[in-house]
Amino acid sequence: MVNHPVDMVIWLVLLVAFSAAEAVTVGLVSLWFAVGSLCALLLSLFIENIWAEIGVFLLVSVATLLLLRPLANRYFSAKDMKRTNLDLVVGSDGVVLEEIDNLFARGQVKVGGQIWSARSQSGELIPADTVVTVLRIEGVKVFVQPKESADKP
Repeated sequence: MVNHPVDMVIWLVLLVAFSAAEAVTVGLVSLWFAVGSLCALLLSLFIENIWAEIGVFLLVSVATLLLLRPLANRYFSAKDMKRTNLDLVVGSDGVVLEEIDNLFARGQVKVGGQIWSARSQSGELIPADTVVTVLRIEGVKVFVQPKESADKP
């Protein structure tokens, strides 16, 4: 077994960098390069030819990309993602429990059995007992508009 520490260190650093990049991203971005780095690292344990190691890195990275990307797209597509509770709130109707007044930063709405802090999308005052539609969520606040104006084009 040949011990060539410079090559091994380079491939180890690349393996860690690509793995870390993969860990902090949502999609499969650098997995193929991490696999290629691992194979080049293993090869560097046995030979001293950096060009062969680079070739293995490129070959394995491209092969992994070509083989895994279609599988990943099929099994992890966005259309298969389940809607979250927050996604279900947007577009829902609710009832104003406490008058919504953006100027004084107050207002509450009950939507689907949950009570939310609420703000008016347009800035208008919305009185209690008004039926509203949730347009968006920011943090723990829903932004709403009265149902009548939500129905208008």
